Amino acid sequence: MATPDDTAAATLGAVAEKAQRALRDRPRLSIRTRLTVGLGVWFVLSLALTVVSVMLIGRVQAKLRILAAVDRYTFEIQQARRFEKNYFLYGTNLQDALDQVRAAQDILGRDGTSMASIIGATAVATMGERVRRYEQLLVRLQGLDPAARAPLTEIEAELRLHGADMVSSAEALATQERRSVEAMLVATQRIGVVFVGVLLLLIVLLATFIARQMLAPLNRIMLATRRIAEGDLTPITPRRRYHDEFSELASSVNYMLHELVRRQQLLVQSHKLTAVGTLTAGVAHELNNPINNMMLTAAALEEDYADMDDAGRMELVRDLVSESERARDIVRNLLDFARESEVQLAPLDVEQIIGETLQLAANHVKLARVKVRGEVEENLPAVYGDRHQLTQVFLNLVLNALDAMPGGGTLTISIEKSDDRSFVNVDFADTGVGIPEPALDRIFDPFFSTKKQAKGTGLGLSVSLGIIKQHGGDIRVQSEVGAGTTFTVSLPASQVPARMGADD
Repeated sequence: MATPDDTAAATLGAVAEKAQRALRDRPRLSIRTRLTVGLGVWFVLSLALTVVSVMLIGRVQAKLRILAAVDRYTFEIQQARRFEKNYFLYGTNLQDALDQVRAAQDILGRDGTSMASIIGATAVATMGERVRRYEQLLVRLQGLDPAARAPLTEIEAELRLHGADMVSSAEALATQERRSVEAMLVATQRIGVVFVGVLLLLIVLLATFIARQMLAPLNRIMLATRRIAEGDLTPITPRRRYHDEFSELASSVNYMLHELVRRQQLLVQSHKLTAVGTLTAGVAHELNNPINNMMLTAAALEEDYADMDDAGRMELVRDLVSESERARDIVRNLLDFARESEVQLAPLDVEQIIGETLQLAANHVKLARVKVRGEVEENLPAVYGDRHQLTQVFLNLVLNALDAMPGGGTLTISIEKSDDRSFVNVDFADTGVGIPEPALDRIFDPFFSTKKQAKGTGLGLSVSLGIIKQHGGDIRVQSEVGAGTTFTVSLPASQVPARMGADD
């Protein structure tokens, strides 16, 4: 037959498994894939901009080479025109003019194809024809007699016409090429500005991606760990439509939560068994008195039965019944504490729970020679929680106080409401040996104990703190060596229901 703890564990396990399944059963899209795609897009865009820039720079370099060739061509034509004028003025430099024209023809032969990409093959062919015709006229001029004025005048007019056309064509070509180079340089500058703008945009997108895809889930995991530290063991459920590394992390946290719940239940059970063993020793001592009385009464009844009247026999029978009821009540209290029961949350009277706890520990209080004093504030609000779990916590604090006063002393239990009435504070103040200050920071750690090794497991305060945290409360401690220790249990009032368990 399943126990309530098994049922609770199964419920928590089902909730955790549902959350785990929801985290797993989604399309997988890892952070590595998203980063690779994002960086890939960044790389492709950067590569495209770089290729465009390199192509533009290459075209500018080609344009500059063409422009240099056009400038050399223009220079050669202009020099030929100067030498032509010198010949007509002074009769000299005709051969120099021919040399310059032939140099211009060489330039057209080498770079004519490049020039044709700008002004067209027809225009380049026309320029070549004009240069050849100009050369032919110079050759004719070289073979004429300077005294023959008529042919000389005719050739001079044609030379000037072809020369002017060649210079104007060369200058127009140079102007056009300079404008093209300037346009490309402006385009290159704009591409640089666009590249910087795109780069800034990509940086903003990457920062947004990191903030949304990485920092937000990390912040959620961090908040979940804080929630877990505060006692809320609700599993993490998915918020995204896909599965990534943070889903794996959330699954690991959920598995940790499941293990924490399971181990906490084991700790509670272990501590409860320890408390039951401690109580059993006291109960055995307390049961000895009524059992001895019943044995003596039964022996007297057996021995004097024939000599006693009915009234005497009834008196002895009543004594047997009274002592039997006394023994039954002792055993019932122990069983009520030890019995496994389902967690039941309800408004509770703290004073009543304290009274029941002191009944459980009555024999221990008597044997420890400790006086118990109570201070209860009037009009206390009820607390919201589970009776058996709170009894376990209070009993543990009472037994700890008794152990801290081996020579006897006073245990003062005070119950009062907080200033805002949202909590009820229960103080357990003893006059015992106190706790050394270095141990105060570890007093709630599992398996840490200031008692002798044979007297404590180090689980009581850890388990008690876990129970009170699940009730939405807290336990604080103040101590002074030689003066005593005060444990303060704060529990939420019934108008502020606590969140119990790990499931919402």
